Order: sequence, then C-alpha cells, then structure tokens
Amino acid sequence: MKPGPIPLEEAQARLLALAEPLAVEHVDVDGAVGRYLSAPLHARRTQPSADLSAMDGYAVTAGDLGGPWQVVGESAAGHPFTGTFGDGEAVRISTGAILPADAGAVIVQEDLGFRDGHLTLIGEAPQPAGKHIRRRGMDFAEGGEVMPAGTAIGPAQAALAMASGHRYLPVHRMPRLVVIDSGDELVADPECCEPHQIPASNGAMLTALARPLTAETIRIGPVADTMEALATAFAGAADADVIVTSGGASVGDHDLVRPALEKWGANLDFWRVAIKPGKPILVATRARPASDRPQIIIGLPGNPVSSYVTAYHFLLPLLRRMQGAGKVLPMQIKTRLSASLRANGPRREFLRGWWNGESVMPHPLQDSGALASLAASNVLIDRPSFSAATDIGDEVRVFLLQNGGIA
Repeated sequence: MKPGPIPLEEAQARLLALAEPLAVEHVDVDGAVGRYLSAPLHARRTQPSADLSAMDGYAVTAGDLGGPWQVVGESAAGHPFTGTFGDGEAVRISTGAILPADAGAVIVQEDLGFRDGHLTLIGEAPQPAGKHIRRRGMDFAEGGEVMPAGTAIGPAQAALAMASGHRYLPVHRMPRLVVIDSGDELVADPECCEPHQIPASNGAMLTALARPLTAETIRIGPVADTMEALATAFAGAADADVIVTSGGASVGDHDLVRPALEKWGANLDFWRVAIKPGKPILVATRARPASDRPQIIIGLPGNPVSSYVTAYHFLLPLLRRMQGAGKVLPMQIKTRLSASLRANGPRREFLRGWWNGESVMPHPLQDSGALASLAASNVLIDRPSFSAATDIGDEVRVFLLQNGGIA
C-alpha cells in the first residue's frame, strides 16, 4: 500500500535534519549583510565609552540646579572639556559630547537664558538630575554579548557590529544552488511561445526567491521529459549543495524526476506532503565522493503557485539552515478575515490573500496555475486540515510573503 502524504511540520523537520550549517568563513561587515553569525559576537569596546550629553545645553553640578552660572568652557562632540569646574559654573555642551568630570546634570538650552552676563534658569531643571545624560555602557559594555549566533545581519546589525569594534564577522558559507526546470511544454524565450507551450517562468521565480540566501544560483533548462535529458541536467548539477527541480514530481507518465534521481544515485527521503497547493513534493539526498556533506534535492511541483508555496516552506528554510540561521521557518501573524471562507478537506491549505495591516482579503482566484493572483498577494492564509467555514471578522493565521516570511 502506497504511504499517504505526511504533515507539513514532519516534512520540514525531516528536510532540515538532512542539513548542517556549511563551513565558517570571516568576511568584512559589508559582505556579511544578508548572512548569519556563526558564533556569538562580543563587544570589543564599551559604548558610550564615557558619560555623554543626550541634549544640547549646559552641564552643571548635580547640587547646583538653580543658578545663576558663569560659563567657563565648552564640550563638543569629539572635543571634550578638559578643565574643572564647580557650583556656580557651567560648561556649554552639545549632543553626544563627553560630560565634564565634575558635572552631574545637563540643562537643555531652551530652559536657559542670559542676564547680566550670567546663565540663568528660565524653564525647568531636569528631574532627576541625570535625565539628559547617557551613562557609560548604556548601549553595551566590553566583553558583553551584543548578538547571538544565528543572528541575521541587516543594516542595524552591521552598524552594531562595527560600533562594538568588529571589522570582520564569522558567517557560514553561502550554499550553491542549481534550479532545474523540466517539461516538454516549456520554452525559454517568453517572446517566442507557441499556443501549446508555456514560458519557463518557474526557474526565474525560484532563482529570485532564493537569491538572497545563495552564493551562486545556476539555472538549467527547460529540460525535456526524458530520462536522458534529466540525467544530463543532474550531471551538470554535480557540484551544487542544493538542487531544486520544478515539474515532473507527480505520478503521470511524463513525471520522470523521481526515477531519474534514483537512477542517478539519489536516495528518496520522502514524497508527498499533505498541503494544498504543493502535495507532490519530494526530498532526496545524494552522496558526493569529495565531500562529507550530501547534496540535497527538492523536487517541486510544476504548477507555478504550487512551486512557489513549496519553495517558501521547504527551499528557503533549508537555505537558512545551511547558513546557520537562528530562525529558519517563516513566521505567522494573527489577523482577521475580510471575507468568509468555506470549510476545507484533509489537506492543509495556503490561500493567497492581501493583508492591509488590519485584516486579510482572500484572492477570489485560488487555482494553482494562477500567477496573477500570487503576484497580487502579500500573505498566505493558513487553513489547517478540516477547518470549519469562517465568517468575516474571524481570526486566522497568515504567513508573510515579503522577505521569505522572516521578519
């Protein structure tokens, strides 16, 4: 008896168990953006390195907040005041400048005026006295952890790495990916497409989806529905860390990806997942003589929406796992429906929809071949198996499509 499709979470767990993070390399901060830390990052300096003013104003002693004061100097950013002062004296100070050694308060300049050559209080003194002071080590201290392993390096993280004293960061090598389009109906040039043909758009879609997570992505195809053509395509992908195919993963007479993989020496791990769209997905591995890491092959369905949805739930998490990401699976949020939904069957469904920040509107066309509805959507509405019919205003969970679903 043929085994039935397995649940999504089981399939994801089995796929991710096949992979380990790739080798570690050290790259400059700019080159690390979009990648993931392979080890915790610890600060090499303290920030702020001294007490700083958070406002433009005047520094005074903590015990003398009433004035008047004689201005005895200035502390500017990059040019600290080096003298001493006491009660009845003030130092002009700018935002980010080091607080003079004897100062305990900063009074903002809007609360001060001059009378008879002296600085006087015309507004309110700060309460507490240190209200406008950024204390030494407020952001981070030397030796402290500033980011854990697995952190995704974005603009803010790159700035933090540099501010904490790092020019180079340890990250995992980015995987090499080969995308193979297969199908006799596919044509490479969308401007030369006969009525019986379809532009090979899945390869471009999958390449674009995976590009932020790969060092190199090679497209092969369109590949004809023959064992010989598939064997040639797989031979051209022998050096890839990951191979993803689109089309030919089902059970039709021309669906030859599975037998071609087995003939190539790949071992099937699982085939068919209880989701809609995307049921006929397969995952296999193939040993490489020159490496202790096997190639991982993901066979995606040929229908474009099915291909996208399965890549979202399987290919992207795998690529994140191979880069050592702390979070590999896409995140969900809760929202409310703007339209009713019918009850569904035994497969978990992912419906295309548009989320406006407050509620989600399911797209009226959910056919797995409808690319326009995918392009017009920014979320996938998660409908567990055997979900009851829902009404407007009912709560649902959705997967965000931007950034592969990772915040």
